[in-house]
Amino acid sequence: MPTSVSRRDMLKSAALASAGLVTGSLGLGHLAWAEDTKKDKKDKKEPLYRLSLAEWSLHRTLNSGEMTNLDFPGVAKKEFDIDGVEYVNQFFKDKAKDKEYLAELKNRCDDLQVRSLLIMCDGEGNLGDPKEKARRKAVENHFRWVEAAKFLGCHSIRVNAASAGTREEQRDRAADGLSQLGDFADQYGINVLVENHGGLSSDGAWLAAVMKQVGRPNVGTLPDFGNFYDYDRYQGVEELMPYAKAVSAKSHKFNKQGDEAEIDYRRMMKIVLDANYHGYVGIEWEGGEPGEKEGIRLTRDLLLKVRDELS
Repeated sequence: MPTSVSRRDMLKSAALASAGLVTGSLGLGHLAWAEDTKKDKKDKKEPLYRLSLAEWSLHRTLNSGEMTNLDFPGVAKKEFDIDGVEYVNQFFKDKAKDKEYLAELKNRCDDLQVRSLLIMCDGEGNLGDPKEKARRKAVENHFRWVEAAKFLGCHSIRVNAASAGTREEQRDRAADGLSQLGDFADQYGINVLVENHGGLSSDGAWLAAVMKQVGRPNVGTLPDFGNFYDYDRYQGVEELMPYAKAVSAKSHKFNKQGDEAEIDYRRMMKIVLDANYHGYVGIEWEGGEPGEKEGIRLTRDLLLKVRDELS
């Protein structure tokens, strides 16, 4: 016998069916929206690299008293439209442990939406000093800069690997000092980066060998385009890029076409990108003419032009 169906049951079934259709429509709509969102994000390509400004580019202006370290983030953003900054410790040498000063610097960066990337450290002793006691003192001298970098939100400090002795002795001593400092910096989530900055550090093969010996993920390099002297600069950058966590685009003079007169930026940036580096590239103008601000603009414009070409 057929089962009788009441009007109430029929209405209930119809309501459930309608709800299912609506829910299904919403579900399909939500899925479509999610896919569109993913597509939009995918379509918005990240730049091949971003630009930062090394404070040394303005060292004459800073030394003259026309600007201070506290002014630096504002100058980078407002005058050059650059949102990443790389400090030099000598311009706030006595402020590494001054929390009030560092808080003011950090607040200025936050207000401007400028990111503090690293602190370049000089004058704190040789991390590869032949004397073990002096080497340890140099390591400890850098502790305050690790702490300051952490406070400011930097990812790294830049150090030097100066040493003395035979090639092998210098390698071992520099590796020891860097390992000690790397161990301390690791507690703060900070990297220790070595720049090719004269002596054996400007020998790409030697510095790469030091990195291999240290073998720490938070100890790396900061290849500088211009500090290789009697060493092939392109070979040197290629040797250091596997360990790079920052890059310094050094510039000294420009030709009428807007290219750096001594460094092939297209060749150099291809080496950088071939190493799968897509982080910040720091502008470091070190020329005499034109002035500092125009030199920074010329370097910025060249890096942007090269980025467009390589994209």
